[in-house]
Amino acid sequence: MSDFLLQSPETDVAVRRPCVVVAVVMRREHIDNRWQPWRWVLADIVPNEEAFGEQPRLLLKDEREERWLHPGFKVELFPDDAEGYYLNVTTPQPCFWVVWRMEEEAALADEPVAVPQIVTLSYHDAGRWLDAQETVEQVPAPPQVVQWLQHFVDQHHVLEVKRRQRPQSFKPLLDRFGNPARVSTERKFGGGGNG
Repeated sequence: MSDFLLQSPETDVAVRRPCVVVAVVMRREHIDNRWQPWRWVLADIVPNEEAFGEQPRLLLKDEREERWLHPGFKVELFPDDAEGYYLNVTTPQPCFWVVWRMEEEAALADEPVAVPQIVTLSYHDAGRWLDAQETVEQVPAPPQVVQWLQHFVDQHHVLEVKRRQRPQSFKPLLDRFGNPARVSTERKFGGGGNG
């Protein structure tokens, strides 16, 4: 396999945003479960090669597993998502995230196949897709990609200055309608006092 072809506007005038083109390998594996004998998982992300072509293809099929190659996913870096890349690159294991869905009807094979939809390096993107109840899996990013991502973060990410949060005791009290509430120490009811 070749290295990842990492493109940056500084090195390639035709490139508007830094990007890398990858291929996704999905694996259908046999599991010990009488109700669901197979499951799909993200197997790997590899550098895209021209020889892969443009269409998904079956790489391997036997009684234990099936592997499919899905080429041509462009992973672009956007300056306005520098925080999402920062959160990824500062984790113990930076990674690629892949959103994938099952085919509704079998188009690539006799049975429906898991098809990647999006590949990202943004922690925020992955979180949004997870919040939308999508299937999102991750694989570690290779050191070459991590260094490239770190360089982008160094150029575009600005740490926000943490503002001191005002203590809760200084917040005004509001009633259930949002109006300022009055607090009194006077006794309205009750007796028991000597008159």
